[in-house]
Amino acid sequence: MGKALLHLLLLFLLSPLLLGVIGKTKALFAGRWGAPLLQPYFDLWKLARKEMVLSETTTWVFLAGPLIGFAVPPLAALFIPFGALSAPVSFNGDLILFVYLFGLSRFFTASAALDTGSSFEGMGAAREVTFSCLAEPTLLFVLIVLARLAGDLSLGAMLGSTLHLSWHQAGAALGLALVSLFVVLLVENSRIPFDDPNTHLELTMIHEVMVLDHSGPAFGLILYGAAMKLFVLGAILVRMALPMTYSSPGLNLAIFIAGMLALAIVIGVVESIMARLRLIRVPQVLVGTTLLSAFAMVLLLRQ
Repeated sequence: MGKALLHLLLLFLLSPLLLGVIGKTKALFAGRWGAPLLQPYFDLWKLARKEMVLSETTTWVFLAGPLIGFAVPPLAALFIPFGALSAPVSFNGDLILFVYLFGLSRFFTASAALDTGSSFEGMGAAREVTFSCLAEPTLLFVLIVLARLAGDLSLGAMLGSTLHLSWHQAGAALGLALVSLFVVLLVENSRIPFDDPNTHLELTMIHEVMVLDHSGPAFGLILYGAAMKLFVLGAILVRMALPMTYSSPGLNLAIFIAGMLALAIVIGVVESIMARLRLIRVPQVLVGTTLLSAFAMVLLLRQ
C-alpha cells in the first residue's frame, strides 16, 4: 500500500510540472519570458475554487466524463514502474487493460461532449475517436515488441531493469518503437503537430472543442487528468530510452525525473519548430506510424 501511495504521490505532484516546462520552452523559443513553471498548479487551484455551470440539456454523462478522465491515469500508472519504484500492480496480460483503460476514458470524454447537443463538440468527439482508433494499433505493436523482448506480458516486467540490455540485441526495433510511441504520445495528448491545446478556433480544435461547456472544478479535473495522462505515457517512453540499473534507488529515481523533464522540453521544442498538420494529413501520418511499429515487430521476429 505504501509503495502505491508513493507512486501516486509522484504522479499527482509532478504531472502539472510537465505542462509548465512545455509552456516555458515554447515561450523561450518565441523570445518571451513566459508564465512561471508552476502556472499549471495555480490554474488548477483557481478552477477548483470557481463555480461550475451546468446546462439544463445535459445528463449525468456530462459529469462522468471529467471524473473518468481524472480517475483513469492514476489507475493506469499503477502498472508502470517510475524509476526505482516498481509497478505496484502487475499481472500477466495487464498491458491490454492498460490500453483499454485509456479507451474507457476516451469513450466517456466523447460521450460527455455529445451529451451537450452541440454540433461543435460532436465534431471534436468524432475527430478524437477517429485519430485514437488510428493510434491504438501503434501503441499495441510497441507493447508487443516490448513483450517479445521481455518474454512476459506484464508491463512491470516489460519495462523492468533488463530492458536496457535489449538495446544491444534489438536496437533497431526498439528505436522504431520509440519513435512510434513518441508520435502516439503527441496524438493522445492533443499536442502539435496533431492538435493545438491553446487554439480558440472551433473549426480546427479536436480535444479542446469537446470540453467547451465544462467549467470550474469539472474543467480542472479534465486538465489534471490530461497532465497525468501525459506523465503516464511519457513514463513508458522514458523507461524505454534511459537505463535505470544503478544500485542507488535515489539515483534511478532522479534519472527518471530528469528524463521526464527532458521529454517535456522535447515536446516544447517540437511544438515550437513545427506547424500543425492539416486534418487530412493526420490519418496518413498515423497509418505510417502503425506501419513503422509493425516493421519494428517484424525486425524483432526475424532475429
